[in-house]
Amino acid sequence: MVGNNVSFSNRKTKRRFNPNLVTKKFYLPEEDAWISLRISTSALRTVNKIGIVAALKRIEKKGIL
Repeated sequence: MVGNNVSFSNRKTKRRFNPNLVTKKFYLPEEDAWISLRISTSALRTVNKIGIVAALKRIEKKGIL
């Protein structure tokens, strides 16, 4: 996303809103392996809620991975 920084004097300069990305390692017990994913913090909340295996299945279904 793009927006403006607005100073006290109301001068506007362009800025970008970058996603909040983190690099996180997950353990897959089915494959007995660790994988490293660069995901957003909102996706990390989803992984914590439904589990890494279900999240990977959902990603594969969407065609992202």
